[in-house]
Amino acid sequence: MLKNIKWLGHSTIKFVNDKVIYIDPYNIKKNYNDADIVFITHNHYDHFSKEDLKKCIKNETKIIVTEDLIEECLNLGFKKENIYSVIPNSKYEIDNIVFSTIPSYNINKKFHPRENNWVGYIIKINNIQYYIAGDTDITKDAEEVKCDVAFLPVGGTYTMNYKEAAELANKISPKIVVPIHYGLIVGTKKDAERFKNNIDKDIKCEIM
Repeated sequence: MLKNIKWLGHSTIKFVNDKVIYIDPYNIKKNYNDADIVFITHNHYDHFSKEDLKKCIKNETKIIVTEDLIEECLNLGFKKENIYSVIPNSKYEIDNIVFSTIPSYNINKKFHPRENNWVGYIIKINNIQYYIAGDTDITKDAEEVKCDVAFLPVGGTYTMNYKEAAELANKISPKIVVPIHYGLIVGTKKDAERFKNNIDKDIKCEIM
């Protein structure tokens, strides 16, 4: 289920299948310029990075963003028809990629207010449901997710910490869970390892 998927650090995930898909490209090390589709969860600099987007996109790259980023994408040079804005709790299909949006927000801190309408995504690829949580705490919305693979933030401070992320993973019980959002700005590999140690035995935890 993780074949042809790379974690490029922090919250950046790259899928290489029929389409090349990036999630929240940040701290990209070289010019790939191969993205067919880019998904952005919210407008913070470590998720919507103009400099890193330039290393990923090509002429006809499509970008999926929250409504507060439409103008920024136009300024970056995206064609209007290649910008798709999303809202929470909705389902979409672009280029045969079916995906839905899950509200992503904090409940005990102020960095990601629910009213900003920021999102996580459930993306269906080869009949596998991938949940990319975005910057979130344990919320009722997250607890209702059904997926095969979950990418969950574990770094704390701005998101769930490793204990909270493990609690969410055990509640939604994906087949595979991958810790992200650590190692650059907040959190360390120890957080990923502690997360893994708190995951139920019937869930495979992969530190990428």
